[in-house]
Amino acid sequence: MSSDAALLGRWGEKQAAGYLHQKGYRLLAAGYRCRMGEIDLIAQKGRELVFVEVKLRRNARFAEAREQVTSAKQRRILLAARHFLAQRPEYGEHYCRFDVAEVYAPDGMQTAKPEIRYYEHAFW
Repeated sequence: MSSDAALLGRWGEKQAAGYLHQKGYRLLAAGYRCRMGEIDLIAQKGRELVFVEVKLRRNARFAEAREQVTSAKQRRILLAARHFLAQRPEYGEHYCRFDVAEVYAPDGMQTAKPEIRYYEHAFW
C-alpha cells in the first residue's frame, strides 16, 4: 500500500472512530495487528465489544464499500479478534460484534463531512 493510500486509510479510520465516539463507544485500539490479521477499530460500550472493519471510498458508483469485506477477510478479522481476546482476558465475558463502517469521501481527505454508513452485525 502506498504511503498516500495508508494515510487516507488512517484518515477514514479516524472518521469512523469519531462516529463511534459520538455514539458513546470508547476506542480500545486502532490498527490492531497480529500474525492472524488486522482489525481497523476495536471499541467498547458497556459489556459490548465491537470489532470494526472500515472501508473508505470516494463513492458507491461501482459497488458498496462493504462488499469488499470478503469471507476470507471476515475469517482473518475473526482470528485477529480471538487473538485480541486471548491477550486481553478482561474482555472475555463481553458480547462481541463485528461491524463494517463505510466512509464515503468524494474529495478524499479534503471532504469536509464524509458520509458514514454503519452496519452492525455485518458478519459473524
